[in-house]
This record gives sequence, C-alpha cells and structure tokens, in this order.
Amino acid sequence: MMLKKNESPDEGGSTRNILLKVSYTGTEFCGWQKQDNFRTVQGEIEKALERIHHKPVCVFGSGRTDSGVHAAGQYCNFYSDIKSMEPGNYISALNSLLPKDVRITGCRIADKNFHARFDAKSRTYRYFIHTGKNPLPMELPFTWAIYKPLNLSKLNDMASLLHGEMDFTAFASSKDQSISKSRYIYNAVFFPQGENVVVFEITANAFLWRMVRSLTGTMVELESAPDPKMVFQEILGSSDRAKAGATAPPQGLFLWDVSYFN
Repeated sequence: MMLKKNESPDEGGSTRNILLKVSYTGTEFCGWQKQDNFRTVQGEIEKALERIHHKPVCVFGSGRTDSGVHAAGQYCNFYSDIKSMEPGNYISALNSLLPKDVRITGCRIADKNFHARFDAKSRTYRYFIHTGKNPLPMELPFTWAIYKPLNLSKLNDMASLLHGEMDFTAFASSKDQSISKSRYIYNAVFFPQGENVVVFEITANAFLWRMVRSLTGTMVELESAPDPKMVFQEILGSSDRAKAGATAPPQGLFLWDVSYFN
C-alpha cells in the first residue's frame, strides 16, 4: 500500500499513527527499501510489526539508504490498531523481535496524516573518513580508510560552495530516476573527530541517489589538487557525472538525522 501526503488508511479513527526513530548497521542489508528475496531494514521492521499485530503492517520511511549504508536517525511511521500499547512499549516490543543490527531508539504518536517521508523538512548525512595509517578492526566497517591525512581547509573551501538551491546532475547516479536533479543545501562542512577521523556533514531538503558519496569521493580526490575549489566549482556547473570523481564506498555513510520541526 502506498500513501500520498495527507492520506490515511484510517477514516474511522480506529488506528493510531506511530512514528519510530530507527538506528541500524547497514553492512548486511540490501538497503532500507523492502525487496523480494533480499534482506532489508524495512522488511525486518515489517516482519516484527506483523508478529505484534498478527497481520501485515506497512511502514513508511523518511528516505532510502543504499546497501551497506548505516543510520543513526532514520524515521518511519505505521498505523496501528492496538490502542492499549503505550508508545514507549513499542520500543522494547520491537527490539525483542528485531535482529541485533536494527534498533528502535524512539517512538511517539504522530498526527493522523503525518508521513515520515513527505513531512520531512531536512535530512542530515554524515560521512566518516579514517585518515590514520592503522585503523582498528572495529573502525573499518564504519569508515572509509584512506590511510593519509586530509587538508581540512581545502575540503571546507569546496564544501563552502554547497549552499542553497543547486543542480547536482554531476553527482547523481545514472540510475537516479528523479525528474529534477536540483536540491536545496542548508549546510555542508568537514570537521575532525578525534585524532584520525574526518567527518563530512551535509544537510539538505533531500538527496539524489548516491549524491553524498559522489560528493565525498570527488572532494577527497580533489583535495590534493593545486586549486581544488576552482575545479570543484567547474564540476558543479558542468552537469556532467563523468567529470566528477569516484563514488566513496558505502560503509562510511550514515543517515544521521531527519528534521520535522522548525
């Protein structure tokens, strides 16, 4: 079942709209969106909800993450006809049924017509890059290890160009089916985390398929160029994916948070 904005399956008022905050390790998942014969985060949550409700329950996510991409703050909503369960009890009930690489970290009752995707104001991603020579084994599944230092000043010179309404055709996957390749960027910045990790954080109204990974891979590649900001600006204006750099690997990327309120 697909719902459009301002549509609800509950015209008689017999169900509640439940909003979940979800965290997951994407390593063993074929992304968020449910697919036949593949393990997905949406699929696991819907299986757990079906056990609780004794019937199929459809979950609506705030966005899709690719295979291998993680989430600290994914959101989804579903309609429940169980009126006796307190919102907090969904957390423990679902976590007792979900695999260990998916955790429900928050839950509340949303407005009847609320939709996790269509009502999202902005989405924030963080990409983690390990710059040390000897990353620890537990760091490798959650960072892109490049084994060399990065110049934060040069990276932020490039990131400063990412603001406002922009055409990101040069950083969209050829398989992206979005009619418009324009997105509104609220913030983009690189910052250090500890001694050996650099984080790229970007907030926008929405993102194209693999856009963050393409931006990250390109800026890291250009960081050693004589004038990376100028080259990056040329790529941005070219609308040509062939001029951008390689796509960064998925394991460093996290859907960090989704904003619904001003």
